[in-house]
Amino acid sequence: MAEQAALANNLVIGEGVTFNGSIVAPGKVLISGTVTGQLQADDLQIGKNGKVTGKVQAREIDVHGELNEDIICKDHILIHSTGKVTGSLEYSELEIQRGGRFHGDMKQR
Repeated sequence: MAEQAALANNLVIGEGVTFNGSIVAPGKVLISGTVTGQLQADDLQIGKNGKVTGKVQAREIDVHGELNEDIICKDHILIHSTGKVTGSLEYSELEIQRGGRFHGDMKQR
């Protein structure tokens, strides 16, 4: 029962799935497909084949795929070696692994 409660606020967008619109998720969001629009989450993880474009706001962001446009990260953003972030980034802590890419404007909070 506790496991179901822990999963209740989470969202997974699988590989091959395309979503256009707004998402507000109080828990963890895992994107392996394509999302265009507004996304707000506590913890955002973008998989290797995931692509997110739009206005994004999260406490923690973990990028293995692509993240584009306006990004606000309240705590920590990690761009992995396969990750690519493009656009305007506002962050508290930033970590980029060797091979990870960032292009755009950044502002530390």
